[in-house]
Amino acid sequence: MCRIWGGPMQSMIDAVLANDVERVREAVLDRTLNVSVQFPEQFMLESIAHWIYAGDTVLHLAAAAHRAEIVGVLVDAGADVSARSRRKAEPLHYAAGGYPLLEAWDAPAQVDTLRLLLQAGADPDSADANGATPLHRAVRTRCADAVRCLLGAGASAEARNKSGSTPFHLAVQDTGRGGTGTDVARSAQRAIVSAFLEAGVSVALTDGKGRSVREAARVAWVRALLPN
Repeated sequence: MCRIWGGPMQSMIDAVLANDVERVREAVLDRTLNVSVQFPEQFMLESIAHWIYAGDTVLHLAAAAHRAEIVGVLVDAGADVSARSRRKAEPLHYAAGGYPLLEAWDAPAQVDTLRLLLQAGADPDSADANGATPLHRAVRTRCADAVRCLLGAGASAEARNKSGSTPFHLAVQDTGRGGTGTDVARSAQRAIVSAFLEAGVSVALTDGKGRSVREAARVAWVRALLPN
């Protein structure tokens, strides 16, 4: 397990990573766990390939780990689905990202987590400090099922991050995340591009530099996926 501080906070990190739902439930019921408590500093969780930042809550942690049932327990106990870290990320941002090359990768668990947060009132278009929405994160990390889930929930494909990129623009470019260059990443990229097209998003959509999605697609096989 990931050892950071010890004590109740460490116990909750261990319980979430182990997906020990009953342990979390007991901590909530006996008030050992304050669902609003924030982590005081950043740390890396290698088992899920995710950084937790200062200001993140236990709900951020459970969302990042895609522990859907634990997310439900925390939400029922009053955890704020709109809580923001110092980097302005909400739990939905963390749930939207992932690393499909992990041996323990579980796309259905990610989608279940996203749906729980959305049903609890999480904003699919909330922007973090870099202007990225959950959909930006899902595309960037090549989480195809998450992209479909967010688009189905009404997430905007036209939102621009601080660099001016829309999620659809990120879909047709290498992002340096999600196993870029691997067969898994290419397969996910195809599925993501298809998801945007099926959602009716135009390849004429422009980014902050005025480039269309088609113009942003530099690789031949990606361009071949796009209509004229």
